[in-house]
Amino acid sequence: MIIAVLGCDQVLGFELMTPGQVFGMANVALAETSADPRYDVRICAHDGVSTTLEWGAVEIRSPYDVEDAIAADVVIVPGRRDFLTPPDRQVLDVLRAAHDAGARIGSICVGAFTLAASGLLDGRRATTHWQWAGELARRHPRVDVDAAAMFVEDGRVLTSAGVAAGLDLCLHLIRQDAGADLAGRTARRLVLPSWRDGGQAPYAETVLPEDDSHSLQSTVRWMEEHALEPLDLRAIADHAATSVRSLNRHFRQRLGTTPLQLLLQMRVDRARRLLESTRLPMDLVAEQSGFASHASLRYHFVRIVGVPPHQYRSSYVARV
Repeated sequence: MIIAVLGCDQVLGFELMTPGQVFGMANVALAETSADPRYDVRICAHDGVSTTLEWGAVEIRSPYDVEDAIAADVVIVPGRRDFLTPPDRQVLDVLRAAHDAGARIGSICVGAFTLAASGLLDGRRATTHWQWAGELARRHPRVDVDAAAMFVEDGRVLTSAGVAAGLDLCLHLIRQDAGADLAGRTARRLVLPSWRDGGQAPYAETVLPEDDSHSLQSTVRWMEEHALEPLDLRAIADHAATSVRSLNRHFRQRLGTTPLQLLLQMRVDRARRLLESTRLPMDLVAEQSGFASHASLRYHFVRIVGVPPHQYRSSYVARV
């Protein structure tokens, strides 16, 4: 099976090498049982590809050109540093041609923006890193973005969340191709779980508008500063000098959520930080997060994060 990894310029280096690490380790696991290698991993790029400066810039040469990916069984798109700018047209043409030829197409993290630009995600459910899920939905309204999923498979197109979720995606492809035994043996050699339950919710934080000219910027910052107070829609609308109806409409259009949903997320974020860094009793965690009671904290924490507060704290208890 040929696995092609598209090496766009300013690619995120770890993501570029992730498929080779996982599928290569599967070959190692097969060799230990005297089986032939199953996966041929090829980095497909132009004359060379450079990785991002922030994470250690290197230049990589490959004998395979971008168009060689068209003949692959699986094509994987890593993220790139400037993922919000339009991708190279040749890359988009190659992705569409590979899909038309029957290949499975996958992305790691913000590589989903490249897939979306190719049109292959139109009408499909997809995911990306939680921080950029809203932006993906805004730029590509025909994509059904699931910000909570670790990875999504919709037909022959797969997308994954952050960097580690790219490992999950590759293990999933091995599981489907060769079975759970090889996926499990590969995961053990990588010192990884062969399957992770849950989604991105335990890792996600509130994504606030960064542009100071954003029309909701001052209101959102005010909400954050007053999150411990018993705010309601009327109080938030009064600060924004608008009606409750207009406030809800602007929040949905600009932020993809409602004011009260964002306020709850802010309070849950506060609770998470307290659970990670202190041993405060749950009643005090609730009080210092803006919740009326431990019961209220627990209800909203489970709904947003996916696990109870005490279970979340247990992941950090050795550190505080």
